Amino acid sequence: MRAGSRFAILAAGIAAACGFAAPADAGKVLDSIKQKGVVTCGVHTGRAGFALADSNGNWSGLDVDYCRALAAAVLGDAKKVKYVPTSGQTRITALQSGERATVVDAKKVKYVPTSGQTRITALQSGEIDVLSRNTTWTYTRDTSLGLVWVGVNFYDGQAFITKKKPGLAKITQLAGATICVDSGSTTEKNLAEYFTGHKLQYKGVVFDQIEASQQAFMSGRCQVYTGDNSNLAVLKATQLKNPDDYVILPEQISKEPLGPAVHRGDDDWFAIAKWTLNAMIEAEELGISSQNIDSLKASSTDPAIKRFVGTGDDLGKFMGLDKEWSYRIVKQVGNYGESFDRNVGANSKVKLPRGQMNLWTKGGLMISPPLR
Repeated sequence: MRAGSRFAILAAGIAAACGFAAPADAGKVLDSIKQKGVVTCGVHTGRAGFALADSNGNWSGLDVDYCRALAAAVLGDAKKVKYVPTSGQTRITALQSGERATVVDAKKVKYVPTSGQTRITALQSGEIDVLSRNTTWTYTRDTSLGLVWVGVNFYDGQAFITKKKPGLAKITQLAGATICVDSGSTTEKNLAEYFTGHKLQYKGVVFDQIEASQQAFMSGRCQVYTGDNSNLAVLKATQLKNPDDYVILPEQISKEPLGPAVHRGDDDWFAIAKWTLNAMIEAEELGISSQNIDSLKASSTDPAIKRFVGTGDDLGKFMGLDKEWSYRIVKQVGNYGESFDRNVGANSKVKLPRGQMNLWTKGGLMISPPLR
């Protein structure tokens, strides 16, 4: 018997024994979401490109789009989201407690931002169903806080911004500087470890809120501000009065894989949260966008596309969803590339390059396991 045949028989036996062929039962988080009629999502208090409200209270951003994609997948409507504000510490606690908020507004849409401190608490307490707030995936967070990351939606690194000076190009030239930094994040520890490791002196000025850190830097209280490179790019592009007077030093002192996280213990919800992100990435790889998905649904004979748009194999049943869960994600929100470009990329004010956020087929790190 050929190896492929043996594997197929073995896989089929395992699937039957484990009940994989049958539709999945909904987990407790999904049951709660369906009962509430809304996905409760922890986001940033306000960072352009990631999670920010306009003057009419309409929220947008890369992290916001992920929350909307979840709602489209499980509730059929990307608008059925409540956004909860969390900071660096409480963002995780809110997810751990298991207490989830209900929605009271008629449209079932409320964006509540999260700050650097409260984001951990929010996840731990169960106040939110998912944390989508540019939060770094680290060993300690993944193994000791009762959380699990569903993937990476942005690859970042810690950098430094300061006023331009002739010859200033390296971090080591910042020795002795006063540096503003946000508390309750990996940034504060990275700063201390880097300067200690390089035997450099600095004066750290720590703030609980990112807005306070940035205001102190802009007012001249600090000579330098450090944070994720994306954060500094947003600051320079949207808040500094004379952005050309400032430079983001090219060196980065850390790796910061940012992505959504959920409470550990509900495998069904984890699978949905994980495959929602994967679906956005897979769609871009397959050439499926919000603009062409209806025409592809009507005419494509490609098995991979048919599975994705809901006209082929029923993959939704394995997660307690219908056949069109991934179709709705792209139809209502878009694929990963569309989300990136309009929020932080070429079609945004921030205009960050795709870089590591390119698909793996284009030299980047964004890849989804096969949707089959």
